[in-house]
Order: sequence, then structure tokens, then C-alpha cells
Amino acid sequence: MSYRRCGFRYEKKLRAIGVARIAGIDEAGRGALAGPVVAAAVVLPEKFRHRRLNDSKQLAPELREQIYFDLVSDLQVRWTVGIVDSVEIDRINILRASHRAMRLAIEALIEPPDHVLIDGLPVIPFPLPQTAIIEGDCISLSIAAASVIAKVTRDRMMRDFCAHFPQYCFGQHKGYGTELHLLKLYEFGPCPIHRRSFEPVAQPLLALEELVQIQPSSARRTRREVSVPLPEA
Repeated sequence: MSYRRCGFRYEKKLRAIGVARIAGIDEAGRGALAGPVVAAAVVLPEKFRHRRLNDSKQLAPELREQIYFDLVSDLQVRWTVGIVDSVEIDRINILRASHRAMRLAIEALIEPPDHVLIDGLPVIPFPLPQTAIIEGDCISLSIAAASVIAKVTRDRMMRDFCAHFPQYCFGQHKGYGTELHLLKLYEFGPCPIHRRSFEPVAQPLLALEELVQIQPSSARRTRREVSVPLPEA
């Protein structure tokens, strides 16, 4: 796969036909087992430049935090976030909750954009004209900026939750279904911020057994996996 540099190609096409104010939208936390889903909407100035801004998943945590600071401290950058908690996720399902978080973020902008660039598939219904871009956070700087703000906002929330529920180590895995998280879920059961409608939360023992069956060899582990020995039966 060829490397595609994050840029303003979609934004430039829209401006060429008279669309002036363009927002990028992305979410964080859709695949987690605990905590909220967070969406960010970001409107960048036309002449915006940042050498290191990219999809938040491709950035080291320290760099992501620095880029977040650069974005939110820039008075020309307009940004908002929308947050939907685990209770609402269980009530309406994660897809609808993600879309709701995106709409909340857009509605919170003081000046509504003329057009929205969305990472992934179209959001229906949506209050504004939109262009959905698969892997948009790697292509559009507006979406990449939204991905960073959404990710950092949610990570900070999960670290705060870790102070309330330290036994789950939310600060390490941010609520995603890592080996460590599944072990803690099996040991302590779900806490108030777990998504009860997600199968690994409803059936933690089953999830743990499946994890053991597909356990990769140490040579194939990625850097982000946490190695924790399984308790003896």
C-alpha cells in the first residue's frame, strides 16, 4: 500500500466550488468495552500547517498530546467534542451512539460549518452536507485533527476513571479488550462504566477462554499487547 500524506485535497476541492467553512469529524472509543464514545469536530483555518499531524492511531502518546496542545491552543482552530456514555451506548447501540456523539460535536460549534468531512461511512441522518472518507483520518488534516482531539479527550477521561476503579487498570488499556482488561473483568466483574451490551462484558469467562485458545506466540505479539500470565484453574 502506498503512503498517502495527510493533506487538504478534499478541503481544496470543496473550497474550489465555494464551500468556505469545512469541519472534520472523527470518534474514539467505538470498539472499547468500557467508557464513553467521544467524537470531535474541528474547523481548521485555510492556511493551517502542522508537520506532524496525522491519524491519531499512528502517533505515539507523547506526540499525540503535544499535537492536541498545539490544536486547542491555536485561536484560529475551532473545535468541540460530543460525548455519549456507556449507559446510552447500551440503550441505543454503539453505532447510533457514535453517530449521536458526532452530531453533538457539530451542534456545539458556535458557527456551523457549510460541509463536514467524516471518517468512515456516511452518518444518516445528519444535519449538514457531508462527505464520508474511508480512512479519512489518514487523508484529511481536518479529520486527523478531530481524531487527535477525540482520542486525547477520551484517554484523559479513562485515566480519570482509573482513579475511581483502579482494579481495572483503565489507564493502561483505556477500556479496550486487551488481555489485561479481560483478566480484570473476569476477576472483578463489570463496573458502572462497562458496556453491558457488549458480549465480552456480559460473558467475561467465555471471552477469557477464547483469548486462551487464540493466544499468539511471544514472537508474534505486538508492542501494544500486555503480557499477563493466566491464573491456574
